[in-house]
Amino acid sequence: MSAMSDVIQIPTHLLPKDGRFGSGPSKVTDAQLAALVAAQPGLLGTSHRQAPVKNLVGDIRSMLAEFFSIPDGYEVILGNGGSTLFWDAAAFSLIERRAQHSAFGEFGNKFANATGRAPHLGGASLRTAEPGSVILPEAEDGIDVYAWAHNETSTGAIADVSRPAGIGDALTVVDGTSAAGGTHVDVSQIDAYYFAPQKNFASDGGLYFAILSPAAIERVELIAASGRYIPDTLSLALALENSRGNQTLNTPAVATLVMMHAHLSWLVDQGGMPFAAARTAQSSGHLYSWASDFPHTEAFITNPINRSPVVATLDLLSGVDAAEMRRHLKANGIVDIDPYRKLGRNQIRVGVFPAVDPDDVIALIHSLEFLVERLVT
Repeated sequence: MSAMSDVIQIPTHLLPKDGRFGSGPSKVTDAQLAALVAAQPGLLGTSHRQAPVKNLVGDIRSMLAEFFSIPDGYEVILGNGGSTLFWDAAAFSLIERRAQHSAFGEFGNKFANATGRAPHLGGASLRTAEPGSVILPEAEDGIDVYAWAHNETSTGAIADVSRPAGIGDALTVVDGTSAAGGTHVDVSQIDAYYFAPQKNFASDGGLYFAILSPAAIERVELIAASGRYIPDTLSLALALENSRGNQTLNTPAVATLVMMHAHLSWLVDQGGMPFAAARTAQSSGHLYSWASDFPHTEAFITNPINRSPVVATLDLLSGVDAAEMRRHLKANGIVDIDPYRKLGRNQIRVGVFPAVDPDDVIALIHSLEFLVERLVT
């Protein structure tokens, strides 16, 4: 029997209109594809040093400043390479001596590894919590940067973002990659809030954006002037200089910028952060309510306060094989709800970024129920 011949067909009326629920890259909308078509030939294939692309970058920076209601003196910068590169850039350009990392999932640990291996820094102080829970920073002697994730994409746990008590003039550096653009945040509590555009902003990867406070900007400039060796691609001082001219050090992915601009424009037009936060909370609320009522599911994050509104992780119980269920879902056009590979749980992970229609989340739930009833052993 072929792999497809034993697939359970989900009735069409139960299926979502769009079956993409990935936690990154996220669903790209038809409006963004239309924006790409409209960008030919005026933007695509043109120099990023000329007005058309520079104006596009300037518009994105301005809209991000509006979306996040950035305080006076804060600046939006961007650079090539994504959030992973920003970890290395922070190790060279933001941390003077030593950072404390609060890690409660894969990505917090990766940032800690990046700063811990940097030969010019004094190692890393690491506070950890088991996946499914959250740990926050605490004041510690000798620390000049406190770093943690706003939303841990690997586990679906969200953390409080507020300045820890007693840290003096140390900087707060928060990974917003899967939270920025999809839930509330007060950036006045943060000195560097960085993110990539392939999740809530529904674009592709390869770029990072960061919102820097005056204190972070001062730190960047002081370290750049200190004589420390900093590769140009990891220099936040150069990223800041180029961003002020609405450029990047190297050629950016212009198509990524076009798609981000289109989706960010839609978010701002719909009401900005309040709209985005309400939309993702509605979608994730459907999933968490269902998981609490359905006998074969439960939320992986036990504390409701820490349940992510943008990435919902649900454990499957009572003899339901998550891998087998996902096989049938993929054959029916519902994709990318796999759990994070290193967790190794019988689980689904559903990205419900603003591009995802809450009605499609309801349809996903109906499809899941249909399959579970036929797969439970």
